[in-house]
Amino acid sequence: MTNNPPPLPSEQPRFIISGGGTGGHIFPALSIANAIKERWPQAAILFVGAEDRMEMERVPAAGYEIVGLPIDGFDRKNMFKNISVSMKLLKSISRAKRIVNSFRPDVVIGVGGYASAPVLRAAVAARIPTLLQEQNSLAGMTNKWLGKKANTICVAYEGMEQFFPKERIVLTGNPCRQDLTITPESILEGYHFFNLDPTKKTILMLGGSLGARTLNDSIIRAFPEIEESDVQIIWQCGKYYYDEMMELSVAGKIPENVKLFDFVSRMDLAYSVADLVISRAGAGSISEFSILGKPVILVPSPNVAEDHQTKNAMALVQKNAAILVADNTAESQLFSVALDLVHNSAKLIGLSANIIRLAEHNSADRIVDELTKLINLKKQPS
Repeated sequence: MTNNPPPLPSEQPRFIISGGGTGGHIFPALSIANAIKERWPQAAILFVGAEDRMEMERVPAAGYEIVGLPIDGFDRKNMFKNISVSMKLLKSISRAKRIVNSFRPDVVIGVGGYASAPVLRAAVAARIPTLLQEQNSLAGMTNKWLGKKANTICVAYEGMEQFFPKERIVLTGNPCRQDLTITPESILEGYHFFNLDPTKKTILMLGGSLGARTLNDSIIRAFPEIEESDVQIIWQCGKYYYDEMMELSVAGKIPENVKLFDFVSRMDLAYSVADLVISRAGAGSISEFSILGKPVILVPSPNVAEDHQTKNAMALVQKNAAILVADNTAESQLFSVALDLVHNSAKLIGLSANIIRLAEHNSADRIVDELTKLINLKKQPS
């Protein structure tokens, strides 16, 4: 990347951003959209997601228009169900073609998730430039297929030429939420917002926006040790598990030093007060921890394609930038590790120093630089 961005197109451009399904896809997509709007305030942006997935709620809440495709993922355990999945895919391919042809984007951006494939496929067929944003250190099968046709592939890890054409790869890092900064003011506000004691160590446990059964079971098992400790915990259990966890709260089984949330809306404040983070190993979350220099214990999810979360975590562990606890040992080990680590100041400082070295800053702006190049390329006479 050069110090100066490429020249802006003379006209206000049009973009389709496709993908979603989880916060790990949605938040980077919104970060890219916000960076586009900073570069071109009058730019037209249309999101395309999967019907009945969380992007249909989160994207409009962020102020952007979205349309849905009737698409679903293939069931690897029950092949009979894939008959209906295949029918939905055919409908989605047809609808994606109509959306691309009617919106007439200058560039189509794929961020991963079910909706990316039909939309990028339609864009390639219409000879519209495409940019693929791969968040993980291990590319999935769909993105490897899309990468064969994409003009530009923006990645967050080195060594991705094993999955994509080397000449089209750009190392940008993963876009993060623009509000993630830590200041003395945000720290004070965070203690007040979560009703925490500033004199105690704070652990932030994140199971993702939907939740993680293993993490929830781990903290429940550790309630006696946590209650006797001098730490405090912000616990995001996820919307799938919130009603179940609230039953524990009503029954008085959750220690007073554990603050339960289905979803943490003020992640900026949560990060500000956290001395240690416990999390799954999604690529977007890891990028946030890296930028903020947060010590983290990663518990990779075993329920993801090709075990890519373990690959994400190992990329940090090999550089002494994170601690890994395997999913199948977490219930018995996670909080014994966490309660020891949060009081080991030297270890926390070392983890923080190592993870912050891995951070890629201004990722969304760097991706917009690549979008500008694609628009200028499109406008050149053939």
